[in-house]
Amino acid sequence: MLNNDTIIALSTPPGSGAIGVIRLSGANAITLTNQVFKGKDLEKQATHTLHFGLIKDADVVVDEVVVSLYIGPKSYTKENVVEISCHGSNYIIQQIINLLISKGARAAKPGEFTLRAFLNGTLDLSQAEAVADLIASDSKASHEVAMQQMRGGFSNELKGLREQLIHFASMIELELDFAEEDVEFANREQLRDLIQRIQKVLQRLIHSFEVGNVLKNGVPVVIAGKPNVGKSTLLNALLNEERAIVSDIAGTTRDTIEDEITINGVVFRFIDTAGIRETADVIEAKGVARSLEKMKQAKLIIYMVDAQEEQATVLTQLQDLAKQPTPYLFIANKAELLNTNQKAFYAENGALLISAKAKVGMDVLEKALLDKVNLSHINTSETLVTNIRHVEALKQTQNSLNNVLQNIGNPITSDFLAMDIKQALHYLGEITGTVTTDDLLENIFTKFCIGK
Repeated sequence: MLNNDTIIALSTPPGSGAIGVIRLSGANAITLTNQVFKGKDLEKQATHTLHFGLIKDADVVVDEVVVSLYIGPKSYTKENVVEISCHGSNYIIQQIINLLISKGARAAKPGEFTLRAFLNGTLDLSQAEAVADLIASDSKASHEVAMQQMRGGFSNELKGLREQLIHFASMIELELDFAEEDVEFANREQLRDLIQRIQKVLQRLIHSFEVGNVLKNGVPVVIAGKPNVGKSTLLNALLNEERAIVSDIAGTTRDTIEDEITINGVVFRFIDTAGIRETADVIEAKGVARSLEKMKQAKLIIYMVDAQEEQATVLTQLQDLAKQPTPYLFIANKAELLNTNQKAFYAENGALLISAKAKVGMDVLEKALLDKVNLSHINTSETLVTNIRHVEALKQTQNSLNNVLQNIGNPITSDFLAMDIKQALHYLGEITGTVTTDDLLENIFTKFCIGK
């Protein structure tokens, strides 16, 4: 899959800006750049140096630039890498890229720089995937998790498991060579203890996905309730902008509206839904159906009532809410209108009292949200699985090791045990890239941005 082409791409976001950074990687990256660069002879310069000069197309000056040199293998891709920092004009950037393509470079495919880093051994596959997560991180927590994985935390944990399994697999393979002599090199009780310990680690990693996925993608929170209780007003108050249309007319929100904010490093994806009620309006009815579906998919529900609604009606809604499995926060809006007895009623039923219109109680609500998702205790320096591909591979590993445990005590030949251990090693290897296919790599790296 790896070739010797020299690839080129813009590594900074497209669009006008102060500077643009154009990256090349490949055996001829420095040679090709040297053909259009007027300044020092780049082929005679040391690695990790910067050089000011001109990019020229024949006698025409395209731009004044700074060229950074990274001579392989001391580079991200372990190939010769050049980064050209030019002015951030779209015209200038395209002129430089086209000029270098005319000299022999090729436009890079999405993720091709990181793919080369993986194929050349700079990163394993899980670390390479963490690069994409790092670029996409939009909160302190997701950044810390991605950084921990990119620096090899997850890989090192898996490496330790693989090494122990490989040792026993080799001992069992040795038994097969002496099958006629009926010798046992792999102690079965030690093997059982090892697999049970590995299974506990696997279970912890699989279980961590629930938290890791939330930190990576955010907590989906549905704002639900009857029409006209203030759901859209609450969304606007949380976002501190007029995101949803607010009206005194019941049923204004006909579809779900989504936006997100970060609270103490955790991303919450708020979903404002159509008011839940019986309706003859076909469009509103579809909105209500979507609301109910979103409530099933949410990690948390903010259920809102009008604080002055009849208490019997409120209690009926609370009883219905308690029947569904998703955690919820019970919110009473327009609390400024309540008398002492009404406040006591809501306090007895665990309601948070707010005024969405006046933005009163937002700090209390934000704290309640953090407490409810219970992420404050999470140590992001620990290994957290954030990738569904990794979870599936871990589960497959678990299944293979379960087969080993079942067969250790049976009068089964060593080759079956070896086969199951090899299968477990295969699935672990898929995570780090010890075992790969071209289809797998294409599926992963085509999701990267071009230039990374």
